Amino acid sequence: MITITEATADDFGTIQDIAYKTWPVVYGEILSTAQLQYMLEAFYSVETLRDNTVNKGHHFILGSEGDLCLGFASFQHHYLGQKVTRLHKIYLLPEAQGKGAGKLLVDAVANYAKLNGSTVISLNVNRFNSALSFYEKLGFEIVGEEDIVLEHGYLMEDYMMEKQLR
Repeated sequence: MITITEATADDFGTIQDIAYKTWPVVYGEILSTAQLQYMLEAFYSVETLRDNTVNKGHHFILGSEGDLCLGFASFQHHYLGQKVTRLHKIYLLPEAQGKGAGKLLVDAVANYAKLNGSTVISLNVNRFNSALSFYEKLGFEIVGEEDIVLEHGYLMEDYMMEKQLR
């Protein structure tokens, strides 16, 4: 049975571990090794995770089966001052995919979103990421494209997606 729990700062190591195991599988054919390493260090340092939770209002939840954490999601309510919950991150261990944990994490984010007055969940996904079909199956629709330039000239080529909450 998969359970969803709220993460705390004590779980940052688990979140980092999942990201470092997942990203090479998810992005290994999309990003260079240098960009992959840069983004992991930039997005998953303890300082960044703490800043996201303490100063930017991000919430992290974990999906676990017994004592094993299968994955996590991070989200933010009232994104850009709107009735939108932003799904910033969702990653599952490669061996955990297909067990339903991803859907449970997204469902949990949707429940939190509704409790906080959101009418939409938004996210960005790399245009070449196979997760695009996962989001579409869960009711997300592409609403635009966005290219985000990072340091060192690295580029994130994303679809912007939204799911209406009922």
